[in-house]
Parts: sequence; C-alpha cells; structure tokens
Amino acid sequence: MKPNLQFATYAAKMRQHIIDGTDLEVDARFVDMLARRGSTILDIGCGHGSAVNGLRARGHAAFGIDPTREVLGVAFDNFDSDWFRELGVEGLSPERLARVGIPDTYDVVLMAGNVAAFLSGDALRHAFAQVSAVLKPGGIFVVGTSSHSRGGPHDQDDARGGTGLRLMHRFSDWHLGQYSPDSAWSVSVYTAPGESTRSEIPDGIFVLK
Repeated sequence: MKPNLQFATYAAKMRQHIIDGTDLEVDARFVDMLARRGSTILDIGCGHGSAVNGLRARGHAAFGIDPTREVLGVAFDNFDSDWFRELGVEGLSPERLARVGIPDTYDVVLMAGNVAAFLSGDALRHAFAQVSAVLKPGGIFVVGTSSHSRGGPHDQDDARGGTGLRLMHRFSDWHLGQYSPDSAWSVSVYTAPGESTRSEIPDGIFVLK
C-alpha cells in the first residue's frame, strides 16, 4: 500500500517532537487527574502514543487505537507496541476490542487532538454510541477538540443524545480554563450512567485522627 504523504509528514513531525522532548502529555495529565488509581483507559485516535505512555507511567492500564499506520508507527517505534492496535473508531465495540486482544470495557475513554473533526455527524453519533457501550458504569468520556470545527461542542452534545452520557464539565483547555462560546478549544467531560467502582484506598483524601 502506497504511504499517504500527509500522514507521513505528520508522523515525521511528531517523531521529531518526541526526539526533542516536547511535552506531549498534557491530555494524559488531565485524564490522570480525573481517573481513579489503576484505571483501564482507552485512547481513541492515539496517534504517536504519548498520552498512552504518560498514562502508563502513572500506573494506569492504558491502550490506544488508531487507523493510520504511518502515525501509529511512531508509537510502535517509541513505546511498547503491545499497548496499541490499528483500529478506527468505526470499529469500536466490546466484541472487536476483545478480538484484537485488549480490554472490552474501560473506566475512561479519551478522544483528543481533533479526532472528532474528522468524523461526519453520523460517524460522531456512532462514536458516542460505541463509547457508551465500552464504558463501565460511571465511566468518563473526555473529548478535546477545536470548538468551531466539525465535531465541536455543539456536535458532541447532539451526538450524545440517546446514549445516556451526561455532560459533567466543559473547559477551554487542558488546564481547566473557563469555557465560553468564544473559546477556540474545548475539553468536554461526559459520564456514563451508574456508579463507578472506587478503590477502598482514599485517593488524595487524608483523614486526621
């Protein structure tokens, strides 16, 4: 198969960022803040794999899927290839995930880096439905994308209809900036119905006796 020049160029750019030590884990830190310790996390459109690596370094069982072989090759070259699978969001289902050898349900699902902007309205609705199928009760779905392109907050809120996912927070960046209609970027946090299973060990909660 002939390589896609656009994807190859992007892969080369991201490979150089990793070599240069560019901070590519801001989304991983955001998710780590929300997730309970030792969560099972799926990164949709994981690309170069830095978020998965960052979450792994923080003790989570993180996996990434991406349909683009050229970009996914950066993840294979820099991190453990067993963490990643060549799979697009359209193929996301518990059954398909199990077939490719990774967990079929997750505490947290991440979709960042304008992945949503590449999806049509129907594809985005399908993605939300599929994410709701793989999230555990009380699980979290984090979407980071440009606000005013296809797949932005308005399209996301439309896509979640009928899935049971509820918008919990929306920020203007990965640092909890206040979101407004003028914000160029958005980070939306949706939650699945039900109560999540929490560890018996307090997470950042200290009781003074």
